[in-house]
Amino acid sequence: MNEKFMKLALKEAKKAYEKQEVPIGAVIVKDDIVIAKAHNLREVKNQACAHAEILAIEKACKKLDNWRLEECDMYVTLEPCAMCAGAILNARMRNVYIAAKEPRSGACGSQINLFEDYVYNHKVHYETGILEEEARTLMQSFFKERRESK
Repeated sequence: MNEKFMKLALKEAKKAYEKQEVPIGAVIVKDDIVIAKAHNLREVKNQACAHAEILAIEKACKKLDNWRLEECDMYVTLEPCAMCAGAILNARMRNVYIAAKEPRSGACGSQINLFEDYVYNHKVHYETGILEEEARTLMQSFFKERRESK
């Protein structure tokens, strides 16, 4: 089941890639049904907060008419940053499934771990490595193309 939804997140990441955005995609699922999908749109929107995770959370909250996403799971192609991990905690998501780690700015174990290292009124379960190679290859291709085009 995890691979099925991560493949959808990878499709979202590819949409970002096509828009010259860093290829990160996120999907939110409730009761095995996709309720929100998003990809990075920082460049398109000129918004620092237009990360895939934030946009997906906004869509899911609107769909459920509730800011609490307690029965929801997120599938994301790259380890969330501190902003996104904080939003996931604040939305009270149940699980987060991560394809690839982000050694430079990841906030789910790579640089810091907002899900484990701090005491909050909510705990998020998370797993990494789901379709990791596909996500990593997409990211590497994106940055290789950018370097070559300069």
